[in-house]
Amino acid sequence: MNRNCCSKPTDNGSNPCVINMEQAIQNQNFRTTVWTGCYLQMTLMCIPECEEIGLEIHTDTDQFIRIEQGKAVVKMGRCKNQFDFQQTICEGDGVFIPAGTWHNIINTENNPLKVSSIYAPPNHLKGTIHQTKVDAEKEDY
Repeated sequence: MNRNCCSKPTDNGSNPCVINMEQAIQNQNFRTTVWTGCYLQMTLMCIPECEEIGLEIHTDTDQFIRIEQGKAVVKMGRCKNQFDFQQTICEGDGVFIPAGTWHNIINTENNPLKVSSIYAPPNHLKGTIHQTKVDAEKEDY
C-alpha cells in the first residue's frame, strides 16, 4: 500500500490510501473530493468567513460532516423552510445528516471554516474540485 501524505490531496478512490488530515484541511477550495469509492466518498471544504455551504438535501445519501477548524451553526429539517434542529458547532464536532434532510452549515466566524464530509453513497463525481461556491452551484448532479 502506498502512503499518500500531501497538503493538496487529489481523489485517490477507490485505491487504498492514507492522508495526513492536518495537512489536508489546509485545502483552500470550496470543495475538493479526496476519496471516492463505490459506497463512500470524502470531501474537504473551506467555507469563507461568514459564508455558508448553502441549503441542500441529498435524497439517497447519508452525510457526516466534521468541523476541522472554526465555528458554525448547523440547521436541519425535513421541510425546506422549517428547521427542527439548530445548533452551534465547533472544532471536533461531528454532524450526522440522514438522507432526505434539508441542511445548511453557516460559518459564524471571521476566519474560513474547514470541514471534512463523508457521503454514503458518493454524492459528487470522482475528482470534483469546486474552487468557489459559485462553481459548485453551476454543477448539475
